[in-house]
Amino acid sequence: MRFRSAILACCLTLAATAGTARAAEAPFEGRLMRLAEVLGSLHYLRNLCGEAGDKWRGQMEKLLAAENPDPTRRAKFIANFNRGYRSFDEIYVNCTPSATEAISRYMKEGEALTREIAGRYGN
Repeated sequence: MRFRSAILACCLTLAATAGTARAAEAPFEGRLMRLAEVLGSLHYLRNLCGEAGDKWRGQMEKLLAAENPDPTRRAKFIANFNRGYRSFDEIYVNCTPSATEAISRYMKEGEALTREIAGRYGN
């Protein structure tokens, strides 16, 4: 729950500062793309391990809505989300202890990314 709230707060903060950052690549662009990849990984792994639904895809949609990227940048976000999803889709077909450990690591990384982006680059 904290991670989802942090993502939403991050999205709102970034949306508020997006206009000034679009002229040149924002300093947090790489972190946003990594966050998209983390969300894709979580979407696959959490569903694999029993969480039915599109919660993590929904978080990605909120990030896209907050950023309102141009078509090229939007494609980059989506490509990173899909890369995260496919990286585990190719490895795990069953929920294993290793998969649950990966979920834990990605949850922590996602929280750290959202805190860093909002805290460092937000208003």
